[in-house]
Amino acid sequence: MTTTAAPAFPHVFSPITIGTMRLRNRVMVPPHGSGIGNLWGTEAEAEIHMAYWESRALDGASWIDGVRGRVRNPVIPGFETGGYGAETIGNYRQPNYVERVQELAHRLHRAGAVVTSQLTVIGGVPQSPGRVLSSPLTNTRPHVMSVADIAEYVEEYRFSATRAREAGLDGIELHLNHDDMLEWFLSPLTNDRTDAYGGPLENRARFALEALRAVRDAVGSELTVGVRFNLREEMPEGYDESGGVEVAQLLESTGLVDYLHAVVGSPWGDPSYIQPQYYGAAQWAELAGRVRAAVALPVVYAGRVTTVEVAEQVLAAGHADVVGMARAYLAERDLLTKAREGRAVEIRPCIGGNDCISRQYAEGLPFGCAVNPHVKTEVDGRWGEGALGVAARPRDLLVVGAGPAGLELAALAAESGHRVRLWEAADHIGGQLATAAKAPTFERYADYLAWQGARLARLGVDIELGRRASADDVVAAGAEIVAVATGARPHRPAIPGVDLPHVLDAADVLDGAAAVGHRVLVVARDDHLPPLTVADLLAGRGHDVTLVYGAAQPGQLLGRYILGGILARLHGRGVAFRQLEEVRAIRADGVDVRHVYTFADAALDGYDSVVLACGADSDASLHAELVGRVPELHLLGDAYAPRRLSFATRQAYALADLLATAP
Repeated sequence: MTTTAAPAFPHVFSPITIGTMRLRNRVMVPPHGSGIGNLWGTEAEAEIHMAYWESRALDGASWIDGVRGRVRNPVIPGFETGGYGAETIGNYRQPNYVERVQELAHRLHRAGAVVTSQLTVIGGVPQSPGRVLSSPLTNTRPHVMSVADIAEYVEEYRFSATRAREAGLDGIELHLNHDDMLEWFLSPLTNDRTDAYGGPLENRARFALEALRAVRDAVGSELTVGVRFNLREEMPEGYDESGGVEVAQLLESTGLVDYLHAVVGSPWGDPSYIQPQYYGAAQWAELAGRVRAAVALPVVYAGRVTTVEVAEQVLAAGHADVVGMARAYLAERDLLTKAREGRAVEIRPCIGGNDCISRQYAEGLPFGCAVNPHVKTEVDGRWGEGALGVAARPRDLLVVGAGPAGLELAALAAESGHRVRLWEAADHIGGQLATAAKAPTFERYADYLAWQGARLARLGVDIELGRRASADDVVAAGAEIVAVATGARPHRPAIPGVDLPHVLDAADVLDGAAAVGHRVLVVARDDHLPPLTVADLLAGRGHDVTLVYGAAQPGQLLGRYILGGILARLHGRGVAFRQLEEVRAIRADGVDVRHVYTFADAALDGYDSVVLACGADSDASLHAELVGRVPELHLLGDAYAPRRLSFATRQAYALADLLATAP
């Protein structure tokens, strides 16, 4: 693969050597593949995992930090660990570790990339330096580690690094961040010890440095050794940005480290370590630049590097030597190829909604990217724009509705060779996503819709806007296949007063089609972003906003990696929350609520407007009218049942696959 620098991105496409690793460009892909096949599972599961990483290496990513690296968690026999990351055997002691990692490393090397792995142990699961927890949101008490426990772990780090060397990895990275056990020792918040492992920084870092020496002893000069650490800690009692520089200088002074990987965030806070859309692109890169100015080691920065343009800016500004890009690579497999060839406008944008994470950890759903339904299909091979191949029998397809599901189906079907028409009643594409794109921090949703529009134009899809389809119109169009993706309409709960003039739908507020009074009560009957989003919009405009939830907490389906960001934002804007209350009636100047458990009634008075953020009801009436009248009929997206963008695109992919393989 060529490594010629693209004129628009000279810093991104310049080579660099870090330790033993010769990188063809400055893009590293941080770990994020835990949901994309199980490398230690069946051969089929491992192949899904390997094919994903190989596809990114074939695109040109120079550095894949993609081998999951849980260190064995040596709990006493019979003790049951719990929570994310609570693994006892870990990865390095998997019986097929060397065999599987050797195969992955061979394939990534063949594709021109280097491959490394982290050494991670989640703090407090159950081991901890002391009795102070890192988060006010969890209260499970830990096991306070003895000096003997520490020594046992040091040897486990040594063993793990030895296995990494045997497996043919190019490097190993010590995990000193994001609630890792080593960060808990390093942190003045969680380390309250009075022995040689507590007190001043040199003592708090002692465990990490012992582990680091064990790693270097195990790999010698054969592998590159790095450390990933937090530029600062998010709790006030942790170390600050100046403390982060001190940590970097201490690590450099050991002579054991080839590079530093600088990041921010906690597993729960503002920001989380997987920062969602509420933060600016590369918002903390300047902090990494402070570290880079204070040390001679190469510095990797990761955190909201959303596009190749942003990567170029970070590197050109001197904030880092290498940038990490994870979710951008989930959204677009051919990220660097398109940038290198001057086709950056064709790169599918990551919207930063973190549904890829929340789906797994908040809902137990399969891993999936909201904008890229091709993720986990890399095992089936590489194609041009799409991932379905040529349709066995190209046919005429009419898609009714240009919301997220209809757009994705139309594009996928056209990429498969079908002749596609797309009708949309509005004068623009996007459906409810176009409305959401008007909210604060949702700009990337508009970018995604613009990308979809350009994609359909390149494919020659015949789009008719302002075309409200009747059943007779659809029948007269004579399409062999009809897909109804007519979306959903805002749900208006059947409660007294819902039709009063000061009662508004959240969609109308976001669209700017409703006049809103100063004091606003939002009826929140939605477990995801919409109630929080409309509250954010209104509070940002100076309105006094109260959210009323029947649930015990807002945004139950958001997950910890996105929830902290929006809740902190709303708290900073003075938004009030009332939980465990159901709005039972709306009056001219207030509402009546009832506690969901005790059924005790209360009156909330003094509101000028009531905004309904109560989800949506599917609009499948056209589909019902077409049953039996067209040769082949399908229903998808919110028209079937209202869900989110990831559901729409995945349903579109499934249907496009069905159409492509139909005999």
